[in-house]
Amino acid sequence: MNGVETRAFEELLRELAPQVLSAVVRRYGQFDLCEDAVQEALLDAAVQWPAEGLPGNPRAWLTTVAARRVVDQMRSEHARRRREESVAVSVPADEFTAPAPGEERAGDQDDTLTLLFLCCHPSLSQASQLALTLRAVGGLTTAQIAGAFLVPEATMAQRISRAKQRVRSAGVPFRMPPEGEREERLRVVLHVLYLIFNEGYTATSGPDLHQPELTGEAIRLTRAVRRLLPHDGEVAGLLALMLLTEARRPARTGAGGGLIPLAEQDRSLWDRALVEEGVELVSNALSTAALGPYQLQAAIAAVHDEAPTAGETDWPQILALYGVLSGIEDNPVVDLNQAVAVAMVHGPRAGLDRLERLAADERMARHHRLSAVRAHLLEMEGDAAGAAAAYREAARRTTSEPERRYLESRASRLS
Repeated sequence: MNGVETRAFEELLRELAPQVLSAVVRRYGQFDLCEDAVQEALLDAAVQWPAEGLPGNPRAWLTTVAARRVVDQMRSEHARRRREESVAVSVPADEFTAPAPGEERAGDQDDTLTLLFLCCHPSLSQASQLALTLRAVGGLTTAQIAGAFLVPEATMAQRISRAKQRVRSAGVPFRMPPEGEREERLRVVLHVLYLIFNEGYTATSGPDLHQPELTGEAIRLTRAVRRLLPHDGEVAGLLALMLLTEARRPARTGAGGGLIPLAEQDRSLWDRALVEEGVELVSNALSTAALGPYQLQAAIAAVHDEAPTAGETDWPQILALYGVLSGIEDNPVVDLNQAVAVAMVHGPRAGLDRLERLAADERMARHHRLSAVRAHLLEMEGDAAGAAAAYREAARRTTSEPERRYLESRASRLS
């Protein structure tokens, strides 16, 4: 099997993973038990399908294998009769029947969103939400997730196991949250997908700047949510933000993996198809939906991506967008980026004055990005010594090796 075929199998398995898990959980109810069974079924498929060929109905194949694993486990726990009787009276007879090829039952497409809501339940910590989403909805193995977050596989396995136990102990039902909770829970889902993307785009630690598997998975899952909620402006905004940001990735590192800042990137390397898709998404959302923070961030990214050169960037428009964004979201990172826009429009001293106020915010005071921006603005102002000191301070505070190398190189150049 060649690389293209292998990737096609992997993509199919990841697409089917949440559908199969939803079907099995809907039937048997025990999320932790069902999730383990589905993971085993996915592993079986990864081994058998390349050798024996794709079954006629891959979803039904996976569902059947996973269901058998669940039943075997139930029997080993001496609880088959009680659980099966409970299931028999609570589940319609045809609900667990897989549709024929080309046939789709109403409601099947809602399962991925329901599963995302379950994995992002507020009873779970943010780290658990991230891990469980990637495992249950993304179909990644524990080893893949551990590798992406640079932790031992055993550590990640424990984290996922605790998350599943928490879902079980909290008695979280497998259904969409009540109408009153749905909007708030959707914001949590989008935030988790946003965090997954950000970790992939700029890894918080380790030797590599990017984790393409994570950015790709975040985009894939956000596309899935977009298909389920096509009229939600913030879903469209988040997808647009991801696409417009991901479009720059080919130009973001040099031959040796060194970081290249936005202003110095070769824009001919940007993925124009992603840029065009992102611009269209955010333009439509801004004109048809209630304004939200992801749409505004995507609009800012679009202004950057549509500029032919860094020098032609429409900074006044970016500053105006940040002004609107800061008015609806209390976020120190937004304030930090707004300080850069202020400096580009009104001069570096105006931006530095903004940073002084931001330094009092304990959420940002010791973050390496605050020191890095201060260094950049001091360099713009002509204070080489002050900029070099600030670059070195930022380098000490970051946990990303590519960022540290970049910041140290800037300091050395000014010393």
